[in-house]
Amino acid sequence: MAEQKTIELALQGGGAHGAFTWGVLDRLLEDDRVRIDAICGTSAGALNGVVVADGLDRKGREGAREALGRFWSGVSMAGQFSPLQRTLLDRLLGRWTLDLNPGYLLYDMATRMISPYQLNPMNINPVRDIIAALVDFEHVRRARGIKIFVSATNVRTGKLKTFRREEMTADMVMASACLPFIFQAVEIDGEVYWDGGYMGNPALFPLVEECRFCDLVIVQINPISRREIPRSASDILNRINEITFNATLIKEIHSLSLMKRLIECGNLDDGRLMDTFFHRIDADIELKPLSVSSKVNTEWAFLEHLHDVGYRTTDAWLDENYRHLGERSTLDIESVYLH
Repeated sequence: MAEQKTIELALQGGGAHGAFTWGVLDRLLEDDRVRIDAICGTSAGALNGVVVADGLDRKGREGAREALGRFWSGVSMAGQFSPLQRTLLDRLLGRWTLDLNPGYLLYDMATRMISPYQLNPMNINPVRDIIAALVDFEHVRRARGIKIFVSATNVRTGKLKTFRREEMTADMVMASACLPFIFQAVEIDGEVYWDGGYMGNPALFPLVEECRFCDLVIVQINPISRREIPRSASDILNRINEITFNATLIKEIHSLSLMKRLIECGNLDDGRLMDTFFHRIDADIELKPLSVSSKVNTEWAFLEHLHDVGYRTTDAWLDENYRHLGERSTLDIESVYLH
């Protein structure tokens, strides 16, 4: 029997691309050699995180895997009659993007010109209904098997707000996933919040400061770098989206890297950070070709495809890196994030 090793997960947001993280989690939960101690998630990462926390505590690993499958199936069913579908040409060419779909183009234009308070005055959000029906938040707040941190952006102050498992509600999770061009800001205790990706996608410090295990695994959806220069309007928008939602992660990793160097030089004393090892699971090759429009594609075939990519990527990652958990970092922070 292999030694069980404990990890902490930092889950990025990215709309429908969060189904990649579903695949990552599915493979990790399948492997008894790995135990998830804590999850810090933003947007789709937060949704995946609370579904796992609820499922794990109620029915163990298989319960968490089943709950994730039900959640993403519900997302797909909620969008099956949406006008945001691939065109026949896209389907014939095997493309997952919606760039040629008239409904998407109209939707994209409308969200840039009309406030969600006008466009969606009833503040309808099918994902909120799915998560509220699937997850027992009272149970999540009592759960002791896993720590959960969810990040949102305070609209008034522009600061990051981290919600913890002991206080978790559906509103807190939806605040983390509240894109301001699409949904009205979520009010919690007199403050209003937008998507956490603007200030922490995902936040790492809660995992470093409040967890006692040393292997922090970043599950990255948004590509960091691209060789090609974006020239079309959609490519420019896609690259802006990637840079924006990676900016805070890069800054936070830069801060952690600087602190580790200060510790190594004897100028700072923080044993927890010195003993923290960093790892990353990503699928740049598969995700880079996808434009920003694919993040609203909830077609089941696409979600299954992303799940399978996440599952296979994690399977290969475990084969290569399981033996290094608890021993050293497998992520070269300097080359990936800082140069």
